[in-house]
Amino acid sequence: MVHDRHASSRNDAPSGVKAVLGPTNTGKTHLAIERLCAHSSGAIGFPLRLLAREVYDRVCKIKGEKSVALITGEERIEPKDARYLLCTVEAMPVTERSLAFIAIDEAQLSADRERGHVFTDRLLHARGREETMILGSSTLEPMVKALVPGVEVVTRPRFSTLTHAGARKLSRIPPRSAIVAFSAEQVYAIAEMLRRFRGGAAVVMGALSPQTRNAQVALYQSGEVDYLVATDAIGMGLNLDVEHVAFAGLSKFDGQRHRRLTTSEMAQIAGRAGRHQTDGTFGTLTGSGGHDSEFEPDEVYAIEEHRFPPLTKLFWRDPEPRFDSVATLIADLETPPDRDGLVLAPEAIDLAVLKRLADDGTVMDSLHGHAMVRRFWEVCRLPDFRQQGVETHSRFVARLWQDLRSGELGADYMAQQIARLDLTGGDIDTLQGRIAAIRSWAYIAQRPDWVLARDEMAARARAVEARLSDALHGKLTERFINRRTAVLMKKLGPDAGLLSVRLEDEEVLVEGEHIGSLHGFAFQVDPAARLSDRKLLLAAAERHLPGLLQSRADALTAAVHEGVAPLALENGALNWEGARIAALTPGRSLLAPVLVPDRLLDAVPAPARKALVAALETWVESALEPLAPLAKLDEASRSEDAGPDLRALLITLVDRGGMIAREDSGVDRLDKGRRTLLAKLGVRVGALDLFVPAMLRPAPIALWRQLARITGHSVPGGEPDAAMPPTMDATKRHKAPGYRNLGKQLVRLDIVEKLLREAHEARVGSDSSGNRGPSRSFSIDPARAVSMGLTTGSYARLLRFGGFQAMMPRPLAEGAHGPLAPVRWRWRPPRRQAEEVREVPQRTDGAFAALGELLGR
Repeated sequence: MVHDRHASSRNDAPSGVKAVLGPTNTGKTHLAIERLCAHSSGAIGFPLRLLAREVYDRVCKIKGEKSVALITGEERIEPKDARYLLCTVEAMPVTERSLAFIAIDEAQLSADRERGHVFTDRLLHARGREETMILGSSTLEPMVKALVPGVEVVTRPRFSTLTHAGARKLSRIPPRSAIVAFSAEQVYAIAEMLRRFRGGAAVVMGALSPQTRNAQVALYQSGEVDYLVATDAIGMGLNLDVEHVAFAGLSKFDGQRHRRLTTSEMAQIAGRAGRHQTDGTFGTLTGSGGHDSEFEPDEVYAIEEHRFPPLTKLFWRDPEPRFDSVATLIADLETPPDRDGLVLAPEAIDLAVLKRLADDGTVMDSLHGHAMVRRFWEVCRLPDFRQQGVETHSRFVARLWQDLRSGELGADYMAQQIARLDLTGGDIDTLQGRIAAIRSWAYIAQRPDWVLARDEMAARARAVEARLSDALHGKLTERFINRRTAVLMKKLGPDAGLLSVRLEDEEVLVEGEHIGSLHGFAFQVDPAARLSDRKLLLAAAERHLPGLLQSRADALTAAVHEGVAPLALENGALNWEGARIAALTPGRSLLAPVLVPDRLLDAVPAPARKALVAALETWVESALEPLAPLAKLDEASRSEDAGPDLRALLITLVDRGGMIAREDSGVDRLDKGRRTLLAKLGVRVGALDLFVPAMLRPAPIALWRQLARITGHSVPGGEPDAAMPPTMDATKRHKAPGYRNLGKQLVRLDIVEKLLREAHEARVGSDSSGNRGPSRSFSIDPARAVSMGLTTGSYARLLRFGGFQAMMPRPLAEGAHGPLAPVRWRWRPPRRQAEEVREVPQRTDGAFAALGELLGR
């Protein structure tokens, strides 16, 4: 529903609304700052905290710090007499008309899936008493005219021209360039290569704090480095002296799917090149991968001529929902607008969190009354600074609500949470994670009724963020700037043996320079190594690699002997740290494979290689220990005392993983002595199956299947279930090792035997009570079978396979009432012949169903 506030703005828009539209580098933000300072008071809403901070610093120089406020989710600097507010769009004032001037920057973000509804609300309702300015792309023009009657549209031309420069290698990118990537990993990789090619690069990403971002930008602006590597955050208002923008790719993940950039997004980023009257160029990187890494001709034309398809819809969400209940709140937030040009916003993370927690009974029990629902919604709107997704963020919000529902967070608790993050050690990713976490607590500390000692806690959070930002700037500078590149050849000449080579984790470093990686015992050359340095660096690495490999072999040998080696047997291959170092091949029997070292180990010096292979053979023997019960059978099959029938049976059991249907086994041909020997070997002879109980576990089954595949044996059934439950649904898995198929259910072999044994005990008990004779009958309680997950229909089928015949009770006489008599059973020894489930006549299914119903009574 669209509330009255929306309707009033539609019908009676205040005068003085001006839309200043155009491409990048048209001076829109500069004009807004001038107009702000020309009024007695005002506010500008920005899409990013770092932009608000940048303009805040500029306005402070004009108006003085006492007159200017910075208001964002995580940071609030609000002097008592502040008249000029620089805000993020979410934090800017909307309903109050007490400010003379209001401006909204990058208003085309009203079409953004996550935050668009906020920009749309500000575009519709944020108004200055004397002047309102909407800044954005020209694509917004038709929507502004449709939604803001009487608006004055001013289109500003770009101060400089943009020209497509084609694709270039990274080594040919000119100085004073920005390279734009769309993932932190790609940013790091490009910055590393620039460190080697050109001595360094500054790094700018949206996840950086304003302090870190400003420090990195200062490195570039001062000329200390000539290159800037950034994410698409560079496209939002960062004013840099960039002459060329190179795209490392033209697609990105937008939170839902991986897609190609729109021409408007391309232009927003490319527009960072050529500031003021200086012309700029844009292009792509060659060799950056992907089939979509080149601009299409129509895209080049659109960017150079600033011609883009206009926006046809803006996202909207009810800005004033009702708080009568959570259900009412959700309903209002999901109610579509009734106005042309507006569409319901996709589910943002705050609404997703609200809906997720609405299913939490503990949370819902605490929500009573309008005020509590409103407060709960405010907590759900905590931004997901850590970008961990709805599930993880919901848990964080739920924990926060448990504390906030009954009051404010105590100073000691807040101090403890903030102090936990006051750690400046760790790598770049660790520090970025801590900065994201402290931003959450800074946001919490800024809320007016969430925290006791609010000002003190907010100051502590800002101080921790500042220290973490300094540490992150130091790490970025250390990693990406002032590293030697081609000076290796110049300093040391052709004698590669003088170069220092060492191994850090899996990286092979020559004079501190990464030249490749050692995965297991396989050396992989860094694909980014320059051709001119490649031979020198490889020569140094190859000279020292045998020593590195010997050290690795000795360390792995010691780890095997200590029982801590991270080895894994997968599909017949022995893997270490994800790399194959040996394989199992057929030996004298299925259970005695031969270990064959991989050719990669040939580079290991002979003594260390011999010791390592011996250690690996020992490890394999230990890894195959779960198959010891089968090994006993294998050994017994070679004994002359076994006799031909028992020997054939033992061999078959080994070949089939320790389990075989009784009708196929030939066990009935064994004499009493050999049956006793079979039991001593751990084989259980059941009514329907022969099996080794120790093999009814996932690990032994998986091991046997590996060895069977190696030796070319038939591997029946599907993969073993990770839990091996007593029963499984046969409609999903027709076969599984260690189970018997009963039609709609699979039952583990030992459970089959246990249930049939109990049925025979019921029969014997009936005999002892005087119920004798060929037609004697007895009852069987299905409770045990049902408790194991077996349906009564499947249980009846199992009893039938075991030789039990059901005696159905007579139907009640006409007019009689009451339960039927219980089902009685009698036993007829089954004929020893194959009896597959699929061979059961279809007509018996109804009988089994009826019998199952009777058993369940």
